[in-house]
Amino acid sequence: MSRARGERPDWATLPNAVTLVRFVLLLPICVMLVRHGPQTLSVVLLLVWALTDWVDGMLARALGQTSRTGQIIDPIADRLGLVGIVLSLALAGLLPWSALVFIFVVDLVVTILSSRSALQGSLGVSRIGKVRTALLMTSVFLLACAGAWAPSLVPGVLVLLWIGVALHVVAGAGYVVSARARRGGVEEAAGGPAWRR
Repeated sequence: MSRARGERPDWATLPNAVTLVRFVLLLPICVMLVRHGPQTLSVVLLLVWALTDWVDGMLARALGQTSRTGQIIDPIADRLGLVGIVLSLALAGLLPWSALVFIFVVDLVVTILSSRSALQGSLGVSRIGKVRTALLMTSVFLLACAGAWAPSLVPGVLVLLWIGVALHVVAGAGYVVSARARRGGVEEAAGGPAWRR
């Protein structure tokens, strides 16, 4: 069905543009972290990247520009960014590989078991997920700062990071349970077989 004249496309919103900035910033940040590039610039870009996650959500609510496209690409930007930056910090020797394994395995399981709900835009970000994302982003940013200017603080920041990893596991389990519950509800409404619920 054609769109009414003057009606903007679902994807054409300011919050989605901010989310795209998050995608664009990811590659240069990761390259600078791995290659120990300009430390101040890498930390500043990392801070901008982390803040865009808060800015796009704030703009979506303030401007009434929530969209299905945003519901799909925002979690992808979060997951891709966290994995990429954590991988870069591990390659730079600032972060234990075990933390990366936990994050990667949880994301893989969530992607496999709840991808349909995520692509339909019906899998919203949970409260634990928001806390987890904020904690991981904060700890990753502080880890980059400590690695650049105060290496003695790295062990303390790693404690904060592991709390974020633990919440990542809890949030991931919650997304899988929510996706399965939604799928079960859809099948029940459609008269699907009980054994699949």
